[in-house]
Amino acid sequence: MECSSALLSYKDTGSFNQIVTDYVEGAADLGPFYEHPVSYEGIAAAIRNREIFPTDRQTIVEVLTEQYSKSMLIDPVVDANIRKLGDQKTFVITTAHQPNIFSGYLYFIYKIIHAIKLADDLKGKFPEYDFVPVYYMGSEDADLDELGKIWLSGEKLVWDTKQTGAVGRMNTKGLDKLVHRIEGELSVLPFGAELVSLLKEAYLQSPDIQTATFRLVHNLFASFGLVVLIADHPLLKRKMIQVFTDDLLQHKPSEIVNATTEQLAKKYKVQASPREINLFYLKDDIRNRIDKDGNDFVVVDTDLRFTRAELLQELELYPERFSPNVILRGLYQETILPGIAFIGGGGELAYWLELKNLFEHYKVPFPVQVLRNSFLLVEQKWEEKMNSLDLRVEDFFRSTQQLTDELVKRDSAAQVHLTNELRDTRAFYDHLRKVSGKIDKTLEVHVSALEKRMTKQLQELEKKLLRAERRKFGDQSRQIAAIRAALFPNDNLQERVENFMPYYARLGKTFFDTIYECSPVLEQKFVLLELKEKKVGFEV
Repeated sequence: MECSSALLSYKDTGSFNQIVTDYVEGAADLGPFYEHPVSYEGIAAAIRNREIFPTDRQTIVEVLTEQYSKSMLIDPVVDANIRKLGDQKTFVITTAHQPNIFSGYLYFIYKIIHAIKLADDLKGKFPEYDFVPVYYMGSEDADLDELGKIWLSGEKLVWDTKQTGAVGRMNTKGLDKLVHRIEGELSVLPFGAELVSLLKEAYLQSPDIQTATFRLVHNLFASFGLVVLIADHPLLKRKMIQVFTDDLLQHKPSEIVNATTEQLAKKYKVQASPREINLFYLKDDIRNRIDKDGNDFVVVDTDLRFTRAELLQELELYPERFSPNVILRGLYQETILPGIAFIGGGGELAYWLELKNLFEHYKVPFPVQVLRNSFLLVEQKWEEKMNSLDLRVEDFFRSTQQLTDELVKRDSAAQVHLTNELRDTRAFYDHLRKVSGKIDKTLEVHVSALEKRMTKQLQELEKKLLRAERRKFGDQSRQIAAIRAALFPNDNLQERVENFMPYYARLGKTFFDTIYECSPVLEQKFVLLELKEKKVGFEV
């Protein structure tokens, strides 16, 4: 399907911080903090590094086979990809995200499809290898306030539960109310009933959130060959015992990452600061930090206490009870998976740039860091309104007031800016300074003060002229505000607020196919995607 899309630089959106825009532009200051550039040459180098790293492929295949069997999910394309992971010539394109209820935000869909698209593209570039897209589920995250809500049609829906601990391990009780609420709103749309059926199968027939997310993502993306991994597994955690021991006893990860962040902080804001111990204790309904207390170890906000020997025994017997924080999670991911590229958002990119030396210390290959694709979806009715105002989609990355002011300046018959007058004022006071200076040098300071006062008064007058004229453009201003509110809900990027479900309910899997077709691979650009209505559904 043809895409009516355009690409915009991340910098031009004004929505991403400096470390992100510098990274995608290849700024030299960030060179020391990553291993490979975002290019086919970088991918080739990552493949060479990964080929000589001893990944335990048998275990990852065993765990994935067990997880899919337990969830009773069978798909020939996914099954083939899992089996391919046992081959030394197969590599992984990974994206990671927590199990937000009902997938959370649009960008969750974008990052998964980006991983799929990159894996497909690399098979064409490197036919001697196979590439498998993997969604690594961050099911151990305990931030229920963030993971337990979605926005739907401008309204926030919140899961009412008192559970604590890792969200992935929480039972799904109470989500039936939200499913029925979604059904009432979306089931009337062409693919609404299909969507609601998927939600019911995932959230009303699963024992916990991680299984529900597993089922939902599988049912949405199995046809693309996406493999879903729940990394909360004892066999996988056992691969990290040595690293976890170093963290608990020697605090080596903290030492290494602190040295990196000290260098990074000279120009950029540090995304994540390491703790002395970067592990949580994970059991039943708790996921709390492990901290040192004298010669003992305690689990913060609990009565749990371990001696050194007891904690090491606990780690040896129950590695699944130790959960890495953001500093160690990436190292865990790349230890258990044969990864060559990681697709993440701006925040993820920022903290991965802190980790290169940590990977080097443990001799784990550092993957190519690819900023996930971002989209702004523009429906036909909004595009038509923009055209009537002679404005472009990219104009709306500016505020409503900025756009209205520019429209007034462009279309008003009255003079609303005093550019010429301000220029003449500067010339007048330059002349006055010269005249005064010839008489008494100290008068130049007085003239400059007069100029400053007059310039400020003229600028204030210009603002009043603009405000007065803006009132005459009330209809246009209201249209601009309505368009911007639709494209930037809550004054935020659309992908960081809206959920995929309304689009899927109207388009079905055609929505995913469209995002796939319009997804850049390694270009690192923001996509403006215009959706044009047909009699049934949309055309793109």
